[in-house]
Amino acid sequence: MSERIIEILVSSFTQILIPGIKVTIPLTLASFALSFLLGMVLAIVQVANIRGLKWFARFYIWVFRGTPLLVQLFIIFFGLPRLGIILDAFPAAVLAFGMNLGAYNAEVFRSAIVAIPQGQTEAAQMIGLNYPQTLVRVVLPQAFPIAFPSLFNNLISLLKDTSLASSITVIELFTTAQQIAARTYEPFALYCEAAVIYLAFSTLLTWLQTWLEKKLVWKTKEKYLVAEEQA
Repeated sequence: MSERIIEILVSSFTQILIPGIKVTIPLTLASFALSFLLGMVLAIVQVANIRGLKWFARFYIWVFRGTPLLVQLFIIFFGLPRLGIILDAFPAAVLAFGMNLGAYNAEVFRSAIVAIPQGQTEAAQMIGLNYPQTLVRVVLPQAFPIAFPSLFNNLISLLKDTSLASSITVIELFTTAQQIAARTYEPFALYCEAAVIYLAFSTLLTWLQTWLEKKLVWKTKEKYLVAEEQA
């Protein structure tokens, strides 16, 4: 590797990293928060079997899982202004990523809720809990640990997918790498550097996932031990 390339990589590292911290991470977290809430609502609507809303949820999931994320980004950022809805690049990206991942999270939540034995719901209703109370107090607390690994995997995938926001002018990690590559004519080295930074972020999230999963397992075991002692 020539001295020039090394010099470019060293000088560009913080230039790429800072947008990653200031833009890519907030974009990831905001989009995931939206997808989390949206996914939970869509899952509950399906499990509750509310006919009209259930079919809407299934249609929504079908559309957003069946069309490319990049196309959805372009429709929201470039297409909606034709309908009089104008969004800045960052909120448009949050909306597109959140709505897309919400369809996947909905299936994660739905499968986790369905995995809870029916007897749990029946027992809750026997002691006088209505359906919303049963969901909040009995079903969802048990479903969340089941859904957690898949949800966190979706979060890690979302972190990498945010690079697509460069296509709608969001100045994030990958956009900055592109700009420097265009100026220095060293795309290979700079894109590799960007990949290493993405890898570092993903690795940190993977470590966090492992730690949180252990915490969830321990808390679940603790609850069972307390329940057995009380019994």
